[in-house]
Amino acid sequence: MLQAMPLMIVIASALLFVLWMLGKPYLVERRRTQLRSRPFPRAWSRILTRRVPYFLRLPADLQIQLKKHIQVFLAEKPFIGCRGLTVTDEIRVTVAAQACLLILNRPRSDYYPSLRQILVYPGAFIVDKVQPDGAGVSQNLRQVLSGESWSQGQVILSWEDTLEGASVVDDGHNVVIHEFAHQLDQETGHANGAPFLPGRRRLSRWSQVFNDEFNQLQEQVRSQQPSLFGEYAATNPAEFFAVASEVFFEQPQRMASVCPALYRELGSFYRVNPLSW
Repeated sequence: MLQAMPLMIVIASALLFVLWMLGKPYLVERRRTQLRSRPFPRAWSRILTRRVPYFLRLPADLQIQLKKHIQVFLAEKPFIGCRGLTVTDEIRVTVAAQACLLILNRPRSDYYPSLRQILVYPGAFIVDKVQPDGAGVSQNLRQVLSGESWSQGQVILSWEDTLEGASVVDDGHNVVIHEFAHQLDQETGHANGAPFLPGRRRLSRWSQVFNDEFNQLQEQVRSQQPSLFGEYAATNPAEFFAVASEVFFEQPQRMASVCPALYRELGSFYRVNPLSW
């Protein structure tokens, strides 16, 4: 009997673990429902009005939905100030409002499940990278960046560029939208311009439209023709998706006119129609 006790303890522990894992999604969603039901802080509303004018363009139902997403996002995602920057509610709310634009109208959002923390620098930051050249020789490169998204669970942002991206709502440039689009792309693994899309038919249509537009952009860059997306978007499919997401939200009229098929695909993915705002 004494020998059977350790085995019974192991079995009971394993059963409790399985029950906890099965119940975890329910507990997470219950906690999120409680967060969404709380009154939105007035101080946060003032920050939205002052720092995120894009918020005022949204229909009333999307404004309410965005506020609820912000409450969950800020309860779950820690912010870390870098290079002496003190993280304030102004920083947190301004970033969260723009990040949560990308997850509106989803029946159940996981709020960037792989994202563990947001690092914020006062301004542009320097990143050292090792990059192979065409001959296979590795080169040490030093880049000055306004934002970066890592598949290991971090988004890094320049607060100066975050403010500028939020304040100018129609220039097609928004560092928060760009980096959080990468996060959505990275949910399927490494960023490759193909975020999660349910169903083969939808994925096939996305791939056809996306590849056609990306190839056309690369040809425009090679021939030095002007383009809606700019030269950086032609770097690779992941950057094209992130830049296209910026343009979709900030210059919907231009995209719908120049690239109607791509606009429809992004509208289907993001579940919103910025033209109606």
